[in-house]
Amino acid sequence: MKFEDLGIIAPILKAIKEKNYIEPTTIQEKSIPLVIKGNDILGSAQTGTGKTAAFAIPIIQHIYNTTNHLGGKPKIKSLIVTPTRELAIQIDENIKEYGKYTNVKHTVIFGGVKQGKQVDKLKKGVHILTATPGRLLDLINQGYISLKDIEIFVLDEADRMLDMGFIHDIKKILDILPHKRQSLFFSATMPRNIVELSRKILKNPKKIEVSAVSSTAETIQQYVYYTNKSSKKDLLLHILQSLDNEQVLLFSRTKHGADKITRNLLKHKIKSAAIHGNKAQNHRQKVLNQFKAGQIKVLVATDIAARGIDINKLKYVINYDISNVAEDYVHRIGRSGRAGEEGVAISLCEPEENVYIRDIEKLIKQKINIVKNNPFPQTDKPMTNAEKKEFEKEKQRKKQEFFANRKKKQAKFSHK
Repeated sequence: MKFEDLGIIAPILKAIKEKNYIEPTTIQEKSIPLVIKGNDILGSAQTGTGKTAAFAIPIIQHIYNTTNHLGGKPKIKSLIVTPTRELAIQIDENIKEYGKYTNVKHTVIFGGVKQGKQVDKLKKGVHILTATPGRLLDLINQGYISLKDIEIFVLDEADRMLDMGFIHDIKKILDILPHKRQSLFFSATMPRNIVELSRKILKNPKKIEVSAVSSTAETIQQYVYYTNKSSKKDLLLHILQSLDNEQVLLFSRTKHGADKITRNLLKHKIKSAAIHGNKAQNHRQKVLNQFKAGQIKVLVATDIAARGIDINKLKYVINYDISNVAEDYVHRIGRSGRAGEEGVAISLCEPEENVYIRDIEKLIKQKINIVKNNPFPQTDKPMTNAEKKEFEKEKQRKKQEFFANRKKKQAKFSHK
């Protein structure tokens, strides 16, 4: 199937052709005709499946076809709510590209920066608004945004939204939205709380399921180096030297860890930068643009900061720290191997993380290739599950013993 077969109007088809899109992805093929017809959508799809185009293209088309040839000051007809600044910016950039020949007006708002420029754009009027929940509610309360004309509402990355504690903000937004509207709901996973939320938002939705979170793209080769905590820095340098001039998206579990890794790489003359929640938004966007332009070799990121990073032809992802949530591993490595391109995911695993690799393999239902030619092999014998349980039991026993002895000493002291 081709994009021409999906009922897309000529101005958007022209923009798609310029982006060298040839065939729609599965979620685009399934979603676009349904959204054009006005259906509510319950979509189970992770990042990297092309879901932004799956909702952005029909939204642009709807506004182009129904807004009196786009005359007069634009009113907000579509609201897209997403959890992170990076993802919001990415969605707005895609809307700009798909709608370049339609004159549909759009903008993005997010926290962490001064609101002045965002407010100026809103005052001029927009048809499509992409927003993070906090800044959206803030500008609504200040009177800069009205949602009374919304016709299409999108909640993207709903599971991440709830993980980040936005549930109360989402409920406030839902209370403001017009009752009569089309709603599109996307989530990588569908646990009970997500399903319950979707029922409050959607009316007779069409269900679309693409690439469950447990699956990894067939185009991604996965490798693991079993090493020691003390050897990770040296192992990383060894791997990066073997990759020549290839760019790498590298994941750290913590913000502090991301900064520490970056400092070490810079010390060894490897162009690197970190993005995480403690970095100013302007800095994060500048670094991301530099990475996309090829000016930075290694972009070090935490899981939340990396949400929404969409870099064409990115081949290498390195897990410096193994995620303790198996689903996050799938999201991480999905940054490579996008749109059918070849990808390589490399994990550096210290003994305490061995159990995380087993959890990941169980989730993705496949073994990760172990690198045998490893100059820094793991020397500590990993604990078995039985040993781990015994270790935790002994740790708990010692803790109880410590508090019991302290209580005895306190009682003895007070008696004296």
